[in-house]
Amino acid sequence: MGAVLLVAISLTACSGSPVEPASSGTASADTAIPEPSATPDPDPGPALLPRGTAADNLGYFNFLAAAVTTANPAADGRAYVDALVAGGFDRAAMELTFDRTQADLAADAVQFSVRFAGECLIGQIGPASDGFHSVVAPILSTGLCLVGASRQIDW
Repeated sequence: MGAVLLVAISLTACSGSPVEPASSGTASADTAIPEPSATPDPDPGPALLPRGTAADNLGYFNFLAAAVTTANPAADGRAYVDALVAGGFDRAAMELTFDRTQADLAADAVQFSVRFAGECLIGQIGPASDGFHSVVAPILSTGLCLVGASRQIDW
């Protein structure tokens, strides 16, 4: 028995790992080793941070707008508003410019915004925009985010 103990100590010293104490032969529930899951949880992406700032939520705003653009590059302003509402933003705090001009031509750019935490999340899309752009901006003295006429969001 002494020779076996001496060999065990010698092997432990060579491996640099501590010797595990001998088990009593019964497994305890609190020492069970969890099995790895077959597939890792997918990244859910950004999420609305209701207590966050507008800047904290800009990534989520962009994420929702990008999903609309990816699904339909020719989407109208309503599609962006609907996506933002579905994502948890307040429809009553939104503004949207017109998709068509007074001459019934397609607008060069459509802007949509959400007043959030005392600031504005503003997005712009359209042929003159060279892709989607967004910004966090202060609320205007009018209490709105967009300058000029905007469309009533009544759906």
